[in-house]
Amino acid sequence: MKKKLSPREEYLLAIKRRRIAVLSVQLSIVAAFLFIWELLTRTGSVDPFIFSSPSRIADMFIVMARSDLFYHILITVLETVTGFLIGVILGLLIAVGLWFSPFANSVAAPFLVILNSLPKIALGPVIIVWAGAGAGSIIVMAVAISLIVTVLELSGGFVSTDKKLLITLQSFGADKKQIFTKVVLPYNIPVLFQSLKVNIGLSLVGVIAGEFLVSKAGLGYLIVYAGQVFKMDLVMMSVIILGAIAFVMYWVVNLARQIVEKKINHDT
Repeated sequence: MKKKLSPREEYLLAIKRRRIAVLSVQLSIVAAFLFIWELLTRTGSVDPFIFSSPSRIADMFIVMARSDLFYHILITVLETVTGFLIGVILGLLIAVGLWFSPFANSVAAPFLVILNSLPKIALGPVIIVWAGAGAGSIIVMAVAISLIVTVLELSGGFVSTDKKLLITLQSFGADKKQIFTKVVLPYNIPVLFQSLKVNIGLSLVGVIAGEFLVSKAGLGYLIVYAGQVFKMDLVMMSVIILGAIAFVMYWVVNLARQIVEKKINHDT
């Protein structure tokens, strides 16, 4: 006789089934896209010289894997992770400082919006002259693109914390530091991780933009080189690898979010 599941077990099973269903649909979409792409190039409906094809990209990956492909991937990943971490840490510190000083927050708000709207790539030549023609300028570019977004999202989340909770702690005599550590920061954990997810892509964009301007290694360098010699297979392969890197980093951040949320729920 089949054992009857408890409501909690049924709920967890439903979540597991939904995750499997979502993953199955996602994989099916990717498989269908690759199949249609390959079919269109083989029938001549799409020019394989311009758009390449999955089979040609796979062949290019095998050829490049025997050369220095993984070195270029490593360079891009290291630059992205470095820029990502610097941008997140600086953004968090600035957002915390703005929360502790409402006056400074009011003064900085319009300037942050203006800085966020500026195309950072236009500052590329200035950054290269300041930081040098190397990895330093690429990391600075990544930080410049992701930093302001982090500050805006986190400071907005801090300010919008439930006012009733803040008033309750103030009525018990809690100081500002205690209010921030006990309520504001835990309350904005979802905002923090949402900011991290956004910053992954922004940091990668900044790194590739920097590698376009000044680099002797990295996937951005490969894309520029391949475009100059009309190796579209190499361009598309590099783009797909960038997508894979972004996916892995997103997955790592999402895993970290789940671990932190479980710990918070366990402690409470």
